[in-house]
Amino acid sequence: MRNIIAFIRHFFNLFLFLILMGISIGILINYNQTYQVVFSDVANETTGKVGAQYNAVEYYFRLKKTNEALAAENAELRGLLKSSFEGPDTAKAIRVDSLLKDTLGRIRKFEFLTAKVVNNDISEQNNYITLYRGKNQGAQVDMGVIGPQGIVGKVILVSDNYCRVMSLLNRNSKVSAMTKKGFYTGLVDWDGKDPRYVIMHNVPKSAKVKAGDSIITSNLSGSYPPGIMIGTVAALQGDPASGFYELKIKTATDFYNIQYAYLVNNMIWAEQKQLEAKTPKDK
Repeated sequence: MRNIIAFIRHFFNLFLFLILMGISIGILINYNQTYQVVFSDVANETTGKVGAQYNAVEYYFRLKKTNEALAAENAELRGLLKSSFEGPDTAKAIRVDSLLKDTLGRIRKFEFLTAKVVNNDISEQNNYITLYRGKNQGAQVDMGVIGPQGIVGKVILVSDNYCRVMSLLNRNSKVSAMTKKGFYTGLVDWDGKDPRYVIMHNVPKSAKVKAGDSIITSNLSGSYPPGIMIGTVAALQGDPASGFYELKIKTATDFYNIQYAYLVNNMIWAEQKQLEAKTPKDK
């Protein structure tokens, strides 16, 4: 207490000067319209700058929640795309739960579940990705995985709260693909070299393909909806004696920077696989 009193006594004249100056400025502003306008402008500008800086800081700390909200919204919007529904054969009525149909009577085929990436390999010959979504949250083996720009891989292992994804950058990964122009089909895999590129095989040389053309998923894959971006043609290569091209594809997904992904649930694929399994085998 003695130190506080000594401090005030030591700086008493300075405190008194500041108080009197404040009172003088207040009187000057209150009774002079010109100074009122100037002070108001300065106060508004200062308040605006402080508010802008505060909002910038607040926005930075809310980025995580914003990203999560956007990922959930994107998953919902993907579920409303036309490619997520299949039109039934109009020659015969099909009874399904009305919750699995849209307003046009089309059966929902795909639904999308958002998931956060918690681990991602890109430097190995066989790369894998771990997602924070497991069987307790609807994840299943063989689900396709896509990102905001294109396909990512396929689920191969599932635990209660996590799933393991075979990345597109895996020597064992095979994806049925087609050219967006002309609909020429082929298989896409990775040659284990550059994480930015994959290879599309068995594209006939009669196909009118050029650099920059889009490569998308075909309708022959049960794991992915047709029309999902795989990448764009970077170069055409192949044996001159062969009748097929190998296309070097720049991946649409940036595997160096994946934050969120979407698990693709083909809701009627089990029925297709069950039927195909009953096909008589040739003897």
